[in-house]
Amino acid sequence: MKKFINLLFAICLTVTTANAAGIDKAISDSTINKGAVSISVKDIETGKTLYELNSDKPVTPASTLKAITLASVLNELGKDYVFSTELYKNTNNELILKLGADPFLKARDLRGLLKTAKEKNITEPKAFYIDDTILDKTDWGEGWQWDDDLNPLMPKFSAYNIDNNLLKITVEPTAKDAPAQIKMDVFYPTTFVNLVTTGTTNDIKISRNNYIAPDVLNIEGTVVRREQREIPINHLKRYFILRLEDAIRAEKIEYYGDFKNIKLPRQNVYEVAKITNPMEKAIDAIMKDSNNMAAETVFKIAGGHYSNASGSAEDGVKMLMNYCKKLGVNTEKIRIVDGSGVSKNNLVTADFMTSFLIAQYKNDPTYKELFPSAGEGTLKNRMLYFGHYLKAKTGTHCDVSSIMGFLTTANGKVVAFDIMVNDPRAKTSDKKMLEEYILRAIHTSY
Repeated sequence: MKKFINLLFAICLTVTTANAAGIDKAISDSTINKGAVSISVKDIETGKTLYELNSDKPVTPASTLKAITLASVLNELGKDYVFSTELYKNTNNELILKLGADPFLKARDLRGLLKTAKEKNITEPKAFYIDDTILDKTDWGEGWQWDDDLNPLMPKFSAYNIDNNLLKITVEPTAKDAPAQIKMDVFYPTTFVNLVTTGTTNDIKISRNNYIAPDVLNIEGTVVRREQREIPINHLKRYFILRLEDAIRAEKIEYYGDFKNIKLPRQNVYEVAKITNPMEKAIDAIMKDSNNMAAETVFKIAGGHYSNASGSAEDGVKMLMNYCKKLGVNTEKIRIVDGSGVSKNNLVTADFMTSFLIAQYKNDPTYKELFPSAGEGTLKNRMLYFGHYLKAKTGTHCDVSSIMGFLTTANGKVVAFDIMVNDPRAKTSDKKMLEEYILRAIHTSY
């Protein structure tokens, strides 16, 4: 009997080693240092580890973190949560705009609110207040890099979210070798140092020095055809109020005062109008498009809901850690500081990521369907080999490329996986190619 057990163990070990060989070969055939690769693969039904490499090594997860933080957000707020921007009137003929930090709010929505007010004969309010207490006043994440402040994928975020928090700038050619023309779609107090000339190519560089002149943009280079750029808005509240004033003027409402901040009273007010957007839009934006502003906003909103206070990243982290405890997922070896994965201060292990995936899937099987399939979102031109067998979230940040999610193998087994490649010497394209070859090995081996 003992010989039989030993033989069975040897067979299992041989099969496991053979399965692992495909992944090991994918790594050895690449230009990536093996020590820079973290992998965890687990059976989602049993939780058994099928393969691991450096799985306890803390690594920056990049945007794969969004799949973790969003799960805690949905647990706190629910998938039926609605972002709402509401206009109220009190008994003293004063208007109060209650902000919902809606990441999808547009300037035209403000005009819609004021149009409804006018239709209800509210044309000369005595005062106009704004309730911005849904979020704290910190509009930039911990550990976010200062030299990314002009990156349109990383705008600031706050209760005053509007127009994606981006300013549209158009650069147009004029006569050859003459200065180009620079203009904006809407007014916002910005000075351009125009060093762009009309040439034979489009080669435009935009910079600013926030420590000296945050509202001065240096634009240099050449332009041959019209080009539009999006720049993160430097002062969100200022931009929002300018758009609110535009809406007031457009609807011919007689108000020329300022906009002080108060908390919406519980009594003696009634709702005039509201603009809403569903959580479903945020889920798609976060999981498919990896939208950082949406991820940070919902993380803070949920944190505020959890703590019954103005939402903050700190409260979002407390909410997340409590949710991990509820799921039974160990958080001793991780550090999380934001909701999007932008910060390099975020550190997780591959083992934590797959443990969370399995626990969350068992808690809510629909969670798996939130992930894009091959050919969707950030996987639009990637992983097409897998088709519907793959449900994954990607991440790219500085030296790190990552991917995590669920994969149905050729044998019909569903596994949770996490791959993080942290090699500053390697090209991003090489890291992503390695991810695909590792997933192919997993697909065929288990």
